[in-house]
Amino acid sequence: MSERSGPAKMIFVTGGVVSSLGKGIAAASIGRLLVERGLKVTIQKFDPYINVDPGTLSPFQHGEVYVTDDGAETDLDLGHYERFIEESLSQANNVTTGRIYIEESLSQANNVTTGRIYQDVITKERRGEYLGSTVQVIPHITDEIKSAVRRLTPNYDVVITEIGGTVGDIESLPFLEAIRQLRSDAGRENTLFIHLTLVPFMAAAGELKTKPTQHSVRELMEIGIMPDILICRAEHELGEDLRRKIALFCNVKSEAVIEACDVDTIYEVPLIFHAQNLDQTVVDKLGLDVPAPDLTAWRALVERVKRPTQGGVRVAVVGKYTDLVDSYKSIQQALVHGGIANDVRVQTDWLSSEDFNGPEDATRLADYDALLVPGGFGVRGVEGMVRVIQWARENGLPFFGICLGLQSAIIEFARNVCDLEGSHSREFAPECDDPVVSLMDSQRKVTDMGGTMRLGAYPCQLADGSLAAKVYGLSEISERHRHRYEVNNEYREVLGSQGLRMSGLSPDGMLVEIIELTGHPWYIATQFHPELKSRPAHPHPLFASFIEAAVRRRGERGAGELKAVGVGE
Repeated sequence: MSERSGPAKMIFVTGGVVSSLGKGIAAASIGRLLVERGLKVTIQKFDPYINVDPGTLSPFQHGEVYVTDDGAETDLDLGHYERFIEESLSQANNVTTGRIYIEESLSQANNVTTGRIYQDVITKERRGEYLGSTVQVIPHITDEIKSAVRRLTPNYDVVITEIGGTVGDIESLPFLEAIRQLRSDAGRENTLFIHLTLVPFMAAAGELKTKPTQHSVRELMEIGIMPDILICRAEHELGEDLRRKIALFCNVKSEAVIEACDVDTIYEVPLIFHAQNLDQTVVDKLGLDVPAPDLTAWRALVERVKRPTQGGVRVAVVGKYTDLVDSYKSIQQALVHGGIANDVRVQTDWLSSEDFNGPEDATRLADYDALLVPGGFGVRGVEGMVRVIQWARENGLPFFGICLGLQSAIIEFARNVCDLEGSHSREFAPECDDPVVSLMDSQRKVTDMGGTMRLGAYPCQLADGSLAAKVYGLSEISERHRHRYEVNNEYREVLGSQGLRMSGLSPDGMLVEIIELTGHPWYIATQFHPELKSRPAHPHPLFASFIEAAVRRRGERGAGELKAVGVGE
């Protein structure tokens, strides 16, 4: 819509029965379909935990921390939103309960937590802004939640809000009450409730059961929310009879019962929804007169993911949190995007760096076409990273290091090439002889852990004639960061004298952003996180080039066609 004629439409996505049904993917897929219809769409996440943001949460509990351009540490679902609707989000798109209680700038609207909500409210109470009133969940907390939605509406045709957690959780009740009030405030014609639920298959009975969905909807209705559309996750097709039954018992129309079975790739979900006219149902219920979507390019993208014509490559990701792949969700997706760019399937094996205890363990990498060492915090597993990077350097295996991967590469090179055997990072060995990685000056007096790192997008200047400059095709770039430690400038000369090129620097030349190795087939490490800016329709150039190098390596080692071992999410 070139010119919005009325108020922004608001879509609220809730979940029931169990967690991890894929509300984020559902919200992102709906967003993609509406974008393809010419609408300006944004998505935000309400998280019901008390943390102000996910920055201090363990990756094993919550998956990766997704960082936006403006430095917000947010839920990983914001990564799905950005990848699907191809718009850079901000701190405004992730709201936590804790966040509602501290004042933040308007740009922090995309990820809201319970903790942040309460922080804002308490700050206002301390200032006396409530004029002596007793501060309560209703109306003060719910009003702050509603404000978090409304502050996004002026610039968009549609605002999609995902409510984290499961209906019935005590933590999410203020959010559900707030969106109930928003329908009353904005009108039924401007709001839409979509409920994602589970229809389990009982193997013993050989049938799908709708009772959990009925109970979940009933619980939502008891709160005062009547779902307009149901998205039903199931292992098997629902069939028309089950659709009618669910529609009858849950008080929705049959065409508003959408089937959501597992698919080969998450990028297929918008096509599955469109095939069931979900996007048409949405625009009809919201009174939006918009053209049908042109999904030609998206279909071609999905086809490339599912059936690449150039075979496949094997990539080893050696990291600290590989037991939970969600800890590296954006890297997982960026590798898929690199495969799209090269029309190959990327088989990713997630290997724990703790399993590489001796030099001989690294020989396992001989069966792979490329190595990626991702970010992380703490000393656990770092020596394993150093060993696999050494093997990749000595054996010409394409190597991509990210954040801690760059720092591990600096340690490895200093020890094994520059003969600085006491090299380490001050993060792991504060009293080491050669601290080739050290704390940034700006971090030396920082004591709080949350939101205090170098966060968000920063510019980087690329050296003329470098591989990085060739890959990007630019002389200056902007990438997102999340770290405290940097390459120690006192060692740049000795590292460079042995062939390690500092090919990307901050504009003032004081911070090393990219390193590469002269004479190696493909050896790049970055202090920033390029995976955060990769999109399926626009793969990040570093990941596209990395997978291209893996294809060349595959040809050199004469590897055969890979089996379809999981197409990737």
